Amino acid sequence: MLDIARMKRIRLSANPRGQRLMAMGVLAPNYTVARTRVVFEGEENLPAEPVIFAMNHTDRYNYWPFQYALWRRHDRFTATWVKGKYYENPVVGGFMEIMNNLPTVSRGYLITRDFVALTGRRPAGEEYASLRERVDAVARGEEPVASDAGLPAELWTRPRDILGRPFDPAQETWEEAVCAVFATMMARFVELHEEAFALGLDILVFPQGTRSIRLSRGHIGMAEIALRYGRTIVPVGCSGSDRVYPGSSPFARRGKITYRIGVPIPYDAMEPFHVPDDFTPFDAKDEAQHRPRLQGLTDLVMERLDGLVDTPYRFGSDDRSGGVQGSDRFL
Repeated sequence: MLDIARMKRIRLSANPRGQRLMAMGVLAPNYTVARTRVVFEGEENLPAEPVIFAMNHTDRYNYWPFQYALWRRHDRFTATWVKGKYYENPVVGGFMEIMNNLPTVSRGYLITRDFVALTGRRPAGEEYASLRERVDAVARGEEPVASDAGLPAELWTRPRDILGRPFDPAQETWEEAVCAVFATMMARFVELHEEAFALGLDILVFPQGTRSIRLSRGHIGMAEIALRYGRTIVPVGCSGSDRVYPGSSPFARRGKITYRIGVPIPYDAMEPFHVPDDFTPFDAKDEAQHRPRLQGLTDLVMERLDGLVDTPYRFGSDDRSGGVQGSDRFL
């Protein structure tokens, strides 16, 4: 499970043993036997300093070949954004930690995890929508307008621990408690980026936020980190990985995976999208105030990605993701 304690104990490494063992013990022999080809195009676009790689996310494992080739060819390691739900399983969660991954936290994950812990089931679609609307309103400093009719009363009334933080209904509302847990966990998430950059690690982000063959509109989290820390974004288009990794098996099939490394977008080139120095990443009020800039930079990166992938992976007609929806995204 991903909670406050786990976020605090995550330690990054400049030379992650997990990535090296995975590369030499699993990926190298797998790619040799299966005759899997990993091709880099545009390597001349790689800056010397640590950057934020923005990549499309076609399948479960399309970052593994990239990490493998980046290390073998350029002796560089990454810290990759992964969903909090992968820490639900103790074995998988431990694997994620030794692989130098950065668990992303969302209000949706916190809502769903607390609901399951309290009721023993996931929230239904309408329940999740109401709860998310209530939490988002409080995060923006507004009063919740979504009805609590039909929602479990114990959500608001039962004192309990929410992912490492005590909740006392006599002292705060449930929505305020969820927002406080989110703020604590995201502060550590942001701090981990500072540690990663100091160690010389690149950050690898999937701006779409979920797996999808075709590109869809990106989320703003990547832009928040890039603008807050003045970091260069390098778009990387991935084509062919979904055919090499067609399902849940972590073993590659025969095929060719192409990574096209685009022209870097340095901080100075982001000038139209710059935010104030006191901007706090993932703060709902700051996000609302600066959303046009954050989304503008995100859209620019996604447009660059569209030109770096093969035709089957380009934007669809409505720019919508074909990934999982609702609370199923979080557990």
